Amino acid sequence: MGNYRNFELTTYFVAGGTAKVKKEQLEKDIAWFGRYMKIDKVYVEAFRGGDFASEDQVRMVKETFENAGIRVEGGITTAIATPKGAKPKQRLFDTFCYNDKKMLATLKKAVQLTAKVFDKFMIDDFFFTNCTCDACRKGRDKFNEENGIEDGSRQEYRVALLQKISKEYMIDAAKAVNPNCQVIIKYPNWMESYQETGYDPMSQKDMFDGIYTGTETRDPFHTDQHLPRYLSYSLMTYMDKVLPGGNGGGWFDPFDCQVMDYYLEQAYLTCFAKPRELMMFCFQALVGSPLIPALGCQLEKLDDLMDHLGNPVGIQCYIPNASQGEDNVQDFLGMCGFPIRTTPYFEADAPTILLTAASAYDEEILDKLDAYTAKGGKAIVTSGFVTEMLGEGIERITSIRFRGRMVTVNEFVCEQIGVRHGWQEAVSASGISFPVLEFRNNATWGAAVKGRKNEETYTLLARDTYGDGQMMTLVVPDSFPDLMKLPEAVINRLRAEFEVNGISFEGPQGISLFPYDNDTFVLYSYVTSMNHDAEITVRIRGAKELQMLLPIFRGAKNFAIKPLYEQDGVSVFKLRAMVGRFMGFKIVR
Repeated sequence: MGNYRNFELTTYFVAGGTAKVKKEQLEKDIAWFGRYMKIDKVYVEAFRGGDFASEDQVRMVKETFENAGIRVEGGITTAIATPKGAKPKQRLFDTFCYNDKKMLATLKKAVQLTAKVFDKFMIDDFFFTNCTCDACRKGRDKFNEENGIEDGSRQEYRVALLQKISKEYMIDAAKAVNPNCQVIIKYPNWMESYQETGYDPMSQKDMFDGIYTGTETRDPFHTDQHLPRYLSYSLMTYMDKVLPGGNGGGWFDPFDCQVMDYYLEQAYLTCFAKPRELMMFCFQALVGSPLIPALGCQLEKLDDLMDHLGNPVGIQCYIPNASQGEDNVQDFLGMCGFPIRTTPYFEADAPTILLTAASAYDEEILDKLDAYTAKGGKAIVTSGFVTEMLGEGIERITSIRFRGRMVTVNEFVCEQIGVRHGWQEAVSASGISFPVLEFRNNATWGAAVKGRKNEETYTLLARDTYGDGQMMTLVVPDSFPDLMKLPEAVINRLRAEFEVNGISFEGPQGISLFPYDNDTFVLYSYVTSMNHDAEITVRIRGAKELQMLLPIFRGAKNFAIKPLYEQDGVSVFKLRAMVGRFMGFKIVR
């Protein structure tokens, strides 16, 4: 790799710095980073917004980094101010209008300058378009008329427009001045909105020389983005499936991270997905920041841990390309301890799959589900998926119906784990709202987990057998973060359905489980105002002992943990999950 065994550490140098920085100051800043971490590579930008660096400045910055032993590649951000004398357009974040000839001329100039200096460059994730000027609306209407689109939507038009711009003004323009130049497209962290703004990974992956993944997560209270922290892991697994071997790395930043651990968690979860590069955006925002010494302290620990980890595995959550529905529900489940990997493909050989409302975008999904369960597969489907599929044919698998009713409960009843015919009652601190899924008794079993109100109960986990397999329906709260409010007994029973590699655990919410294909796993307890260090029970089929993977205790060699007891082939271990600390384990079978 480079200075680290399992990833290359990279950073990004924005155009404002490239245009203005003095060599002496840059050398001092590079040396400052070197006190705390070992940077392998930097992406140097020539153009962003109103900043356009000269070729001499770009070459000076490139040479200065190379003299410090840091490899250099290029970068470009497609944001632009209104051209002089032009009428302003309403554009979020100053993204390009790709029907504006002056803007396109500037784009081509920026791309060709970058390609002249670098053999590879990355496009930052402002490549999308949201312009609705006269030219863009006319272009949409003409495209829709030619393609029989009658609802006036703009998604397909914008995807086609960005494909055209990608070829003519990015790829062809770069190769015209440097035939060996490679162009990498970086995707933002808001996957559910890609196509509405022109991104389309499944078609663009075949155009570009590689992809890159945004793993930034945001403060959910003060920004418009809806990004649960598990996304730093799940989006990486999705992009690894989109282009196997071609996902260059994960990119995170320090913005809207009011607590230092929020910043560090982005790096942890990105690393748990086994990236080729770990990208710190951006050099200018991080120089002198206390975040860098803290991250530098953790990088070697992450590298040590990753020495032991195989390839990530988990419940395959099928999110078809260009789909929407129950946005990010899989990430809220992931933060509650459900080991989920996202994928753009329906993986019919997976032992367990998760289908959400987004999965309903696949027009063949019911036939796939039918065949999968009939042959012995276990499908876990959300209430959102079931309600989308009612009237489409899911009635052949389940007796569940939805008639628009909702219920708010704070009392629950669930089956006890490992106890036959045992029941457990639990109470949440506040009421949680769920859709009421009606079902026919003894055609569907709906008693595994129930909400209770007065003298009535409402299923939260229902089971339908089908052929040699089964379909479990998971009723998710109306507000997905309310999963974190479920009583521990309820969340434990739900986790038991998400077993991977024979592993599941019992404990509070706010803990993620990351399993790997070589009988290793990682536990991480998030830093939140509600979370605290906690004893957890880990159940593993066929395990003789656990070996702790350092670096948590550097002085301990072959630190082994014996099970408390074994029952029906399942070994039960007690572990302590510590807030803000990742722990890795090797299963000895």
